[in-house]
Amino acid sequence: MSIFSPKAKQALNDIFEGVTRWELWFNLGLHDIRQRYRRSTVGPFWLTISMAMMVLGIGYLYSGIFGQKLEDYLPYIATGLIVFSLISSVVQESSTVFIQSAATILQIKAPLSVYVYQMLWRNFLVFFHNIVIYVFFVIFLLVNPGWAILFSFLGLMLIWLNGIWIGIILGGISARFRDVPPIAASIMQIMFFLTPIFWRVDQLHDRELLVQLNPFYYLLEVIRMPLLGVIPAPHVWLIAVGINAVSALAAVCFYSRYRSRITYWL
Repeated sequence: MSIFSPKAKQALNDIFEGVTRWELWFNLGLHDIRQRYRRSTVGPFWLTISMAMMVLGIGYLYSGIFGQKLEDYLPYIATGLIVFSLISSVVQESSTVFIQSAATILQIKAPLSVYVYQMLWRNFLVFFHNIVIYVFFVIFLLVNPGWAILFSFLGLMLIWLNGIWIGIILGGISARFRDVPPIAASIMQIMFFLTPIFWRVDQLHDRELLVQLNPFYYLLEVIRMPLLGVIPAPHVWLIAVGINAVSALAAVCFYSRYRSRITYWL
């Protein structure tokens, strides 16, 4: 289907109209977080505490296994876990984005993309809570990212954009085929170990192809490397942008053809 067809224009209008309804998905995302931690004293910072305990536990163990200095390894593993947690959550929740909002979709007339933006905003809120761990290391371990940290905002924008396309594709497919969410969860569980989160690429020796063919590696590095004071290589940016371009084209083609059916599949 051509991206210039009437259905493609309707799909693009849905995506852009969803952006203009930002007050709706902004407040829905905040409501999700409040409801999840209702009557909790610490609230969403329980996620931060849990993540911090995981970073310290795994960091202490694996720094010994890999022979790394703890003060250098902790920021590396912390940024890796925080960023990959964002990516993994976006992928997994993309597969249920329309299913979980089925009741609202059937009652309220709004662009379907609103629920994708709601899901993304909710996960980015969790990310902003977890990034407190990184700030702690910056202060107490004297991590100095310098001006390279500004590139991490560009990386976050790429994750947000890619989340839109993945949300549309996985959300729509999952509405039709309910086996997709557990498949997505299983894939992300495997990719957690195949992505350099607590190990480094140079430790693979003759198996670097496993990383070079891993799209999550590039999406991870465009945020983690600037947080650690390193500007990613040009090919990392090009591949990350290329992933977005391919995902966007696939999402528009899919949304153009099946957008009107998603409500009926629910």
